[in-house]
Amino acid sequence: MGSLTTKDFEALSDAASFKSVLKSKLEPKKYAAILEGVHYETELLKLQAELVDLQQWVAKHKKRVCVVFEGRDAAGKGGAIRRFTEHLNPRSMRVVALTKPTEVERGQWYFRRYIKELPEPGELVFFDRSWYNRAVVEPVMGFCNDEQYKKYMVQVPEFEHMLSEDGVIIIKFWFSISKDEQLRRFNSRLANPLKQWKFSPVDKEGQKRWDLYTSYKEQMFSKTHTSFSPWIIIKTNNKKEARLESIRYVLSKFEYDRKGESNTTILPDPNVVQRYHRMINQID
Repeated sequence: MGSLTTKDFEALSDAASFKSVLKSKLEPKKYAAILEGVHYETELLKLQAELVDLQQWVAKHKKRVCVVFEGRDAAGKGGAIRRFTEHLNPRSMRVVALTKPTEVERGQWYFRRYIKELPEPGELVFFDRSWYNRAVVEPVMGFCNDEQYKKYMVQVPEFEHMLSEDGVIIIKFWFSISKDEQLRRFNSRLANPLKQWKFSPVDKEGQKRWDLYTSYKEQMFSKTHTSFSPWIIIKTNNKKEARLESIRYVLSKFEYDRKGESNTTILPDPNVVQRYHRMINQID
């Protein structure tokens, strides 16, 4: 395998010749990785164009759309949200990522701080973690007591039912990754000075308490998966695949103007995007 030179690029006339030169000069794995990257970027741009059309439709018809991103630490929630919002109009879109509650908020009804962040008519709101903190993270890490947890689990379906009845459209994603993949991503963060801020003591405990997380996660699914607010599982260790397929799912749920004009599939891959149901084999 040789290296690419200026002459190689000067001789190119179209995409086919470019691929041919790359294939002759690069190792098969590297060549495949480049093609995969190009395909991902091309698909992402097309889907982001569809999201712009969706946002205009939401604004025009005064819809209230709430997209919840949940999952274990390093599951890819933040990266997916960035791809969702990259080209959207910030005037009718928000990302909500709340910090830990204040002393005053801890004395209030649990859902109150989230109610204030719900979408206005014509707005899309993306929750980077949500009221479901109390379903998994808080009980696992000891941030709430058993009574608070039980009361919360009873109230969640009622809370979401009221939102649904009032016209709020809720899409709930759970980004699912394996334990080995989570550890690999943690190590990658620690090795990157630009990403070290993402790693916290809570993340470290996530690996130690993996099975406890799993137990609370399953309880959350079984008690809060409803017909009006179902859980959608994004089941893959591939970040790029997770981003594309979650965008496709959101697009598939609405009949907006110019839908499908980007000439890419809007329907998500059923091997990656699944409504919750009890499974014996799970990657997380």
